[in-house]
Amino acid sequence: MDFKKRTNLFLGALLLTGGLFAQNVYVSTPKTSLVLSASEGGKLEYLYYGSKLSDVDMQNLETVESKHTAYPEYGMNCPTETALAVKHADGNMTLQLQVLKVTASEENNAVTTVVSLKDKVYPFFVNVCYRAWQDADVIEAWTEISHQEKKPVVLNQFASAYLPIRRGEVWLSHLYGSWGNEGRVSQEPLASGMKVIKNKDGVRNSHTSHAEVMFSLDGRPQENAGNVIGAALCYSGNYKLRIDTHDDGYHHFFAGINEENSAYTLKKDELFRTPELALTYSSEGLSGGSRNFHRWARLHKLAHGTTPRKILLNSWEGVYFDINQEGMDQMMADIASMGGELFVMDDGWFGDKYPRKNDSSSLGDWTVDKSKLPKGIDGLLADAKKHGIKFGIWIEPEMANTVSELYEQHPEWVIKAPERDLVLGRGGTQVVLDLANPAVQDYIFKVVDDLMTAYPAIDYIKWDANMSIMNHGSQYLTKDNQSHLYIEYHRGFEKVCQRIRSKYPDLTIQACASGGGRANYGVLPYFDEFWVSDNTDALQRVYMQWGTSYFFPAIAMASHISAAPNHQTFRTIPLKYRIDVAMSGRLGMEIQPKNMTEGEKALCKNAIAEYKTIRPVVQMGDIYRLISPYDNKGVASLMYVAPQKDKAVFYWWKTEHFCNQHLPRVKMAGLCPDKYYKVHELNRIDNVPLNFEGKVFSGAYLMTNGLEIPYSHRVDYHKQNDYSSRMLYLEEMK
Repeated sequence: MDFKKRTNLFLGALLLTGGLFAQNVYVSTPKTSLVLSASEGGKLEYLYYGSKLSDVDMQNLETVESKHTAYPEYGMNCPTETALAVKHADGNMTLQLQVLKVTASEENNAVTTVVSLKDKVYPFFVNVCYRAWQDADVIEAWTEISHQEKKPVVLNQFASAYLPIRRGEVWLSHLYGSWGNEGRVSQEPLASGMKVIKNKDGVRNSHTSHAEVMFSLDGRPQENAGNVIGAALCYSGNYKLRIDTHDDGYHHFFAGINEENSAYTLKKDELFRTPELALTYSSEGLSGGSRNFHRWARLHKLAHGTTPRKILLNSWEGVYFDINQEGMDQMMADIASMGGELFVMDDGWFGDKYPRKNDSSSLGDWTVDKSKLPKGIDGLLADAKKHGIKFGIWIEPEMANTVSELYEQHPEWVIKAPERDLVLGRGGTQVVLDLANPAVQDYIFKVVDDLMTAYPAIDYIKWDANMSIMNHGSQYLTKDNQSHLYIEYHRGFEKVCQRIRSKYPDLTIQACASGGGRANYGVLPYFDEFWVSDNTDALQRVYMQWGTSYFFPAIAMASHISAAPNHQTFRTIPLKYRIDVAMSGRLGMEIQPKNMTEGEKALCKNAIAEYKTIRPVVQMGDIYRLISPYDNKGVASLMYVAPQKDKAVFYWWKTEHFCNQHLPRVKMAGLCPDKYYKVHELNRIDNVPLNFEGKVFSGAYLMTNGLEIPYSHRVDYHKQNDYSSRMLYLEEMK
């Protein structure tokens, strides 16, 4: 059935229970349903969210499902948690919202349903909005808040959405961590009390925790079985997720902007729009929820989400701040010789009055340091063209150093508390620019615009953000609106991103923020990928990228081959293992090639060639996580399967190393049982092929039995080590 016919059926099904004053709102995706009761003049109530309902089930739903206020407001039921809390100008702190009308429209393969609510007494309005994607099993929920009261209304709480989840054996999966250890997985049963996951960084929001969660409804989480609800808040700033389990039969889930120190004064006729909360439901476990999020992201929420990413070399761990014209040319020649497609020059290339020699100066002064680069960026672009690759560059435009010409000219542009000294960050001199200020927004846009105007051949920008908001104060906002700082910062950030994308739609931009600080769906509409972590250690990356894959597709996860010993953990991991881990995301290199042996370069050259073969499967395929590193079984394994199920890539990494250990045999998933697949090992280093190299097996056999993976590599004695990893490429044989 085509999209228009589906939409017409949907619009016709809005009034399901009959009568002008009684209607159930049916929000649907191909495999899921969300049902609300929206009686005109009554409350908007939640009825159901789960797998797709039949017409018969729809008709009888109200006889078996409990109702909950769909967007709970504070004041008339004070003991419960709420989504919205306000203070009217007359001091009244209550709301009593009633349904005015329900409207639906379709655009860009999505159906948007808006339930308009109004307070029973005050001219205060809330639109509760749902966007149901018809090509991905994701529903986005948000609210639009406004009023026509004579004086401003203070918003003290303003969640994007609320979802009741029936109590039972419900487990929560979420991500936590720190710098260099992002995206770690935590799984726990939900018990009575309040669970809060929040961020207060101000600039970045995914180092210590994530604004995405999954609820396993049938007990301990499983990867490819069980019913799961996934939720992802699409916001780049401070957030708060609340799960309240009190004395009734439900877990009450609220998600939205963190309201702490962010009370918002809403003027008459001003519209306050909360960020979307993306919801998905899967009966195929955590990996099923991930597949839904990944498809939605590639199609609708990630810049250039269906365009394959280039294989790059970044200069940072190779030379750090030691940038020079000859060195960059040498690195470009090396990555080109290995088959790479892009070179990115990282920090250290800029500064005139204050040359950037370390992290203590020059941010804001985005002019080429001619002592390092006498031929300038033009010379670098010429070298890239000579080597047949593209060129990219690093910037950190939201920040400045007090040792910079920018700060000397515009000290009023930085975030600073009134009557207080500056709080300084990285290098002892870093400060955050105030994006609430339109002049700062213009400046940041100009940083990118000037670069791209002068050097239109720049293909890629690595956009960094290395500091939190450490002191609360805007020199631009009025005294009575200082609590708007966090919200206005991210409004300003989004405006800048929108302007950049409008003028430079084809530019590739990476979101880096001290590593993985900006892995969120608030920034990804404007960014092509994010840097998972500043930690490039392959073993630790297995754990971090595993967790990150719960919500984000491989095409967005920058994963680089780095040096040994590793620069963060000082662990020595063989190159083969480092390559196999990097090839499970967007492949790149973070290394000095001139320090590599010819044998190592040859191995990387072969890996890059093989990655080009599997790139469509890895970056556009469906993920199936098989054995988690967090299960402590000594091995981690996952695979990507092409949508047509004609190709797949299987990954196996040994995570523990003991004599005479026993590892589980890994059963594959996601294949077509009736198809036959030929097995080919990628990045092989063994002296002899695997026993099943070139052999053909049915999808049924591979999913029921799997293949026995050797625990070690069969290489010459002096090449033996304690690490082992395997990559298998499966191709359908017709």
